Amino acid sequence: MEGGRYVEAVSDATFTLAAGECLALVGESGCGKSVLASALLGLLPANAETAGSARLADGLDVLAADERTLARTVRGRRVGLVPQSPAAHLTPVRTIRSHLEETVRELAGRTRARTRARTRGGAALRDAARAAAERAAFPATHLDRYPHELSGGLAQRAATALALVGDAPLLLADEPTTGLDRDLVHRTVDELRSHTREAGRALLMITHDLAAAERIADTVAVMYAGRIVEITPAAAFFGASGPRHPYARGLLDALPERAFTPVPGAPPELGALPPGCAFAARCARADATCRAQRPPLLEGVACHHA
Repeated sequence: MEGGRYVEAVSDATFTLAAGECLALVGESGCGKSVLASALLGLLPANAETAGSARLADGLDVLAADERTLARTVRGRRVGLVPQSPAAHLTPVRTIRSHLEETVRELAGRTRARTRARTRGGAALRDAARAAAERAAFPATHLDRYPHELSGGLAQRAATALALVGDAPLLLADEPTTGLDRDLVHRTVDELRSHTREAGRALLMITHDLAAAERIADTVAVMYAGRIVEITPAAAFFGASGPRHPYARGLLDALPERAFTPVPGAPPELGALPPGCAFAARCARADATCRAQRPPLLEGVACHHA
């Protein structure tokens, strides 16, 4: 809701994500990427009006599921999440080890009392927590630290470790490389790629880091002003031909290793979208048709000139 009225934060977001596949969702801040991830986990506020469906492999429609189903059978078990701003999702009075062990316990369906009562079970719990930390490159020496004692990069790795605990068939990673140096970006991306391809799981990665997307993605979806304006194989997107939508091409041209030319202007307000193409005011190819008619997504691209 904006200014007392509803706005469409995301619309016409249609895609299929197969087992073993990574889809990278890219676009400027505020275009609706994180809202889409929240919808897929049933985390939008109660007054958010949603339409359409988001179906898992077994047919469950996440958008239509009740809170009990989402909490008990979906979140963490069938859909994992690496959240944006991970420090805000960590309990400040609990150590990272406690976070991990509690997550292992809950996903295994064990109670705290039963776990403590069985030394062998407790050892397995600790081993699972350490293994999850190792997979996310979180140092074992920091497991007994509290969230406020971690850097932004360490908090990001802690959140990634928590998301990997349940081995969910679908993982949503919202900016999983934020705050990491390039070596750790590569290690995190490689772990997510292994988690996806070798184990036959699906990954939706939301990112501003196009280099990370090129390293991991099978498919790239570009979002602008709440809509997917291009969805194409990563090999084509990063290849010689490049993307077909002017905005998508502009994102690549803004990279330092390419033209290093930023996309001019700023995205429109979601509550005041123009009648035609939302990118028309920033596009050198825009004409009267672009300004009057909203282009549909056809053959993977929403552009009158593609």
